[in-house]
This record gives sequence, structure tokens and C-alpha cells, in this order.
Amino acid sequence: MVVGTLALGYCLAVFLDAKVYQASEAREFARELRLQQQNKAAALSPIALVPKHGAVGKLEIPRIGVSVIVVEGADDSDLARGAGHIPGTALPWDSGNVGVAGHRDTFFRPLRSIQREDAIAMSTLHGEYRYRVVSTSIVGPEDTQVLYPTGRDSLTLVTCFPFDFIGSAPKRFIVRAERTQ
Repeated sequence: MVVGTLALGYCLAVFLDAKVYQASEAREFARELRLQQQNKAAALSPIALVPKHGAVGKLEIPRIGVSVIVVEGADDSDLARGAGHIPGTALPWDSGNVGVAGHRDTFFRPLRSIQREDAIAMSTLHGEYRYRVVSTSIVGPEDTQVLYPTGRDSLTLVTCFPFDFIGSAPKRFIVRAERTQ
């Protein structure tokens, strides 16, 4: 009984931490966007560095209800609180393949319902970037070539697979989208 209560308490604490973090970062991101719009003269430099664990932007997939702050980094602490920009991949305002990872049992659970042609938006302080899903695939965890540049500006979402697997999942679910604007 004690072990069950402790496990439930831990899960609740992790869940609440993620919710509080997402709400706080979303408010801060919205505030920064408002300030930037009010002071358009203070333009951001074209080569902007995002500090580790800092907010990159907000990822939204309206049809399946995904709305999550994306942070710089994809380690356990980053993915416990949001989606993580995979270091070494392009940032949304750069050319190339933007890699974003998320846990299948939290923020990226709705990816199980994603379909070809679904719209994805990534809002950053540098602008909003729109993508359209072109494919999904299932790969092994060592298949990192899905993050390589494709010759087009793209977005690759990565999460574990199967979605209902308990424990460390053996595969990765990949969503590939191409920039539309």
C-alpha cells in the first residue's frame, strides 16, 4: 500500500511539474512575442543561439490537439517538461531539418493519430513556420539518418513506439513534414 501510494505520488508530482512548466513557459513566450511586436525596431540577429533548456518556441498540431513548448535539448529533464529540440539539427528559422523529440506517453501521445497533410506550426520569436506532414515511419533507435538534411526545409518529430508499450520502447515513430512557407 505504501509503495503504491509513493508511486502514485511520484507520477502526480512529475505530471504537475510538466503542467506548471508548460503554463509558465507559454505565458513567458506570449509576453516575449507581445514585447517584440510592440518594439519592432529591436530585431533579433539572424544567428540566434538558444540557451540549453531555454524555450525555442511553441509547436502546434491543431487537428490532433498538440500544443507544447519546445525547449533546447532532448535529455530526460527536457523531455519531462516538454518537447525537445534535438541538438545538431537546424533551428526553425534556419534552413535544414529541424528535429524535435517528445515522450510518447505525454506530449506526443496524440501523434498516434497524425495523418499525411496535417498542418504543423512552430511559433518562435523569429517568426512562425508552417509545415505539412508528408510521411510517417517506424525505425530502429539507431536510425539517426531521419535527422539528416533532406534538401528541403523540414521538420522531423521523433517519439518512441509502440505507443502502448510499457517500459523502454524498441522502436521510434517518425513524422516528417515539409515547410510550406
